[in-house]
Amino acid sequence: MVRLPPFLRHMTFYVLIALVFAVALGFFFPNVAVKAEPLGTLFVSVIKVFIPPIIFLTISLGISGMSDLRKVGRIGIKALLYFEIVTTIALALGVTLANIAQPGHIGKAGLPVPDATKFTHQPAKGFDWLAFFRSNLTLQVLLAAVIAGIILSRLSNKGKPVFYLETATKYVFKALKIVMYLAPVGAFGGMAFTVGKYGLRTLIPLGKLMLTVYATMFVFITVVLGSILRYYGLSIWKYLRNIREEILIVLGTSSSEAALPTLMDKLQQMGCSKPVTGLVVPTGYSFNLDGTSIYLSMSTIFLAQLYGIPLSIGETLSILGILMVTSKGAAGVTGSGFIVLASTLTAVQKIPVEGLAFLLAVDKFMSEARAITNIIGNGVATLVISKSENEFVAVGSPKINDLKIS
Repeated sequence: MVRLPPFLRHMTFYVLIALVFAVALGFFFPNVAVKAEPLGTLFVSVIKVFIPPIIFLTISLGISGMSDLRKVGRIGIKALLYFEIVTTIALALGVTLANIAQPGHIGKAGLPVPDATKFTHQPAKGFDWLAFFRSNLTLQVLLAAVIAGIILSRLSNKGKPVFYLETATKYVFKALKIVMYLAPVGAFGGMAFTVGKYGLRTLIPLGKLMLTVYATMFVFITVVLGSILRYYGLSIWKYLRNIREEILIVLGTSSSEAALPTLMDKLQQMGCSKPVTGLVVPTGYSFNLDGTSIYLSMSTIFLAQLYGIPLSIGETLSILGILMVTSKGAAGVTGSGFIVLASTLTAVQKIPVEGLAFLLAVDKFMSEARAITNIIGNGVATLVISKSENEFVAVGSPKINDLKIS
């Protein structure tokens, strides 16, 4: 029997090959490439089907196995506090580097202002937490799972219900593993459509903004998140190597949700407990959007620079305060990036909302950076909460390297 080389046995290789072919197809045959969009959207849609049951099963099983339910509440509060601190750092970093790099000066080259009247109808509204919860299936399932886990933990005879949940979990992950073989197809469809529709040349006018956003997210991941992990004795580079397949899937599909189920599985293989993983990761997809926070803050400053609008320190701090609220709603609002950014600009009442049209050409390309940073940040949050709660045990799996700093 012929044994394949190691790199041919990993999904990473096939996803990379798919991305290369997708870029080539989009560049040379854009009319054909745009027709590949359903491959990417269908893959993401199928993955999203698995998210609710995996969240429910993981959390309910984890909580039902906890002897101390007070720990569940402590983990939740600690996670929310962590999310608020880190996303605030992300917002501040975005504003700071945007002011240093001055990406908005590309507008002085004479770029025409496209019509953006479709954005101007967005009224200034206060943030509606009830609407946010009702539109966010992840949080609804999270709440249901917590309640189910508490009920199971209180039952005197909980053997059979837990057994059924464990069996269901096993089969759900088996089905997911089969679906993940289609990851190269999904990544190909998403990337081919992006390059075919927008083209590589559309990046030139707004290239400085893109480079600034990508550089800022790189700094955030390596310096901020890297320092946080280092404090707990873990290596950011080993962590990134372990989730490289998830990163490539997100790169191709532009959706961090596409890698949510497998990220949760990977984190458990790394040593994070089921209840911590089940609580932190899904909640983080709504409240720990580091990449989205950087994008929102940099885009706001970019538009101010584009229109030559000076911002005082007080106005900059006001923008940060508004973004601390609006950025939390990004995952629960249809059309997230533009709608949330529009509501932010409307609240600021100084930067023209019409300027959002400038971001249309590159938003699709920046969405990959947002999604990748979001998924990396949620994984780091899970590792940190697991370590702080003594719920982290490095496992000696041949597929997962030890995350500790050498």
